Amino acid sequence: MYSAPFEIHVHGDVPLRSDVVLAQVQEALKPLWTYVGAKSLAQAARSSYEEEPGIRFNAKEHVLQMCWTVSGDDDFRQAVEEACMGLNDIAAAGAPIEVSFYDAAFDEDDEGAEDEESRDDFMMCFVGPTPAAILQVQRDMLVRDVSHLMERHFEASELDPVVHAIDQLFTNRFDALVNSMQLGKPPRGSGGGPSSGHGGGRKPRHLH
Repeated sequence: MYSAPFEIHVHGDVPLRSDVVLAQVQEALKPLWTYVGAKSLAQAARSSYEEEPGIRFNAKEHVLQMCWTVSGDDDFRQAVEEACMGLNDIAAAGAPIEVSFYDAAFDEDDEGAEDEESRDDFMMCFVGPTPAAILQVQRDMLVRDVSHLMERHFEASELDPVVHAIDQLFTNRFDALVNSMQLGKPPRGSGGGPSSGHGGGRKPRHLH
């Protein structure tokens, strides 16, 4: 009997255009709900954990909310990539989506677990209506993370040169996109996100 090697958690809030309807959200997320063998988004929207809200389309606020855990394999990455491409078409602004892979066979409570290394992994995806919107949310996240780290050692006012350097890096990347004529193509929904690799301390799931 097949046993899925990972428990996979997808987390993120994606702002959607005001004209987007549920049918468009279902179509964009089709790679995810077909991955789990469902016949519709509604059938797949519930998380494996009751305390998680799962996948919700908030039509009033025009936001797609995801806090959803399913069982799966490494091939789930492809489903996420395809879903991100679909979300690019209906997103109103750039947004990050976190995808965490938890080794289903790794048990921290097992006495022998100290000698083993879990296959936990993590990927960050980004969606947005344009490449510029995606780069903007990547930039904002990097500035926040770097500032948080460096403020342990420096005053916030001392970090202006660091923020300027980050801005220049993203300006260069955007200019390269323009020069390579990539703006005429649909923006990729992921990339540029850090990966935590394997093993190490387990990243806690988002619980609401």
